[in-house]
This record gives sequence, C-alpha cells and structure tokens, in this order.
Amino acid sequence: MIRCFRLPGATRDDPAVDAWFAPRDPALAALARPWFARMRACGDDVRVLLHDGQPTACVGDVAFAYVAAFRAHVNVGFFVADELPDPAGLLEGTGRFMRHVKLRPGHPVDEAALGALVEAAYRIFREAGG
Repeated sequence: MIRCFRLPGATRDDPAVDAWFAPRDPALAALARPWFARMRACGDDVRVLLHDGQPTACVGDVAFAYVAAFRAHVNVGFFVADELPDPAGLLEGTGRFMRHVKLRPGHPVDEAALGALVEAAYRIFREAGG
C-alpha cells in the first residue's frame, strides 16, 4: 500500500509558489524552475503549494515531488522514493519514503532519467487514487 502524505490547500496555481523562485540565486532558480514545471505538467490533476517553504507538487492533495534550493545546489525530491524505479541511480539519501536528486550548477544531469522519476512518482499516486 502506498503511503500518502496529504496536503490540503494545494491549488492549480499558487502565486506563492511562483514567487518562491524570484529571490533565489539565478543559477539555482534555473535548475529548479524547469523541474517544477515538469511536475506541474504531469497532469490536469496536479496541484501545488509551498510546504515547509518549498514548492511541492501534488496529485490532488497527495504530495509526490518538490524542489528545494540550498546554498550551492537544488534538490528534486520525491515522497515515494522507496517505490520509484531508479535504474540510473540518481536518488540520494537513505530515507524510507523520501529521497532526492541533487543538482548543481555546471554539473550535467541525466534529464531522461530524472524526467522518468518525476513521471513515475506522479503515476504511482495517480494510480493509487491520489
């Protein structure tokens, strides 16, 4: 059974999410923005909000992924990491449920593999009735 982390209050468009990108280091925002846009584009049922100060994407009200910016890197994180197929070995962390992919300016990322993680996380909750 899939563990669902519900975040009531998620909406299709949350101005606070869009505003989150503005004060970020431009290099970090450039890493985070397209991946959050990719999360938003997964389906018409995707809703967004800030959770713990980070842009978070939900299937309905069930969180499936987020972006977080730090001093020198961005995390693209997932709430169902133990269920995600990760043949490229991108996921970091040891959490049972949550793991992330760390992105750094100037370092290449396997866009196909990361995109597959985003899609898989969305699909898992969509199929579970998120």
